[in-house]
Parts: sequence; C-alpha cells; structure tokens
Amino acid sequence: MKAIWNNEIIAESNETIVIEGNHYFPPESVQKKYLNNSETHSKCPWKGHASYYSIIVNGENNVDAAWYYPQPFDAAKQIKNYVAFWKGVEIVG
Repeated sequence: MKAIWNNEIIAESNETIVIEGNHYFPPESVQKKYLNNSETHSKCPWKGHASYYSIIVNGENNVDAAWYYPQPFDAAKQIKNYVAFWKGVEIVG
C-alpha cells in the first residue's frame, strides 16, 4: 500500500493494519521528512488518544492529515505509533 499526497509517496508498506476502513502504516514505512507535529489531539472511545501530523510537500501544507496513537488502549495496542491518513491523501495498493 502507498499513501500519496501532492504527487509524493508519504508512506509505503505491505504490512498495513486496516481498522475501520483506514490503513495504518508501520512507523518505519513513513517518510518523516514530510511530517510536522501538530498540537491537535482527539479521542476514540476504544483506541485512545490520537495525535496528529500535518503533511508538507513541495511547499503545500495539509493540516492534520495524518494521525497515530502513541499510547493506545489495550484493544488497539497493535497500532501503537502506526500512521493513518485522510484529507485527500490517496491510499493505493
């Protein structure tokens, strides 16, 4: 699977975990050079507290377009630090 935004591959892995229709990419498969930490956080009742990244490619900023769970609840422990995408990031396989 690949996560693509603004014609750049942000993440690529054959080992994604699909939860609720979202592909979560292993942390080592994500191109961190495109990610900026965000102050945004949200909470899922069964996965826990999510943190966000903004994606910056070729001078364009896609605010809070990626998220991850640094300390997920036990029910979602398999996706700890895995990164998922939305806001126009194309997931192709």
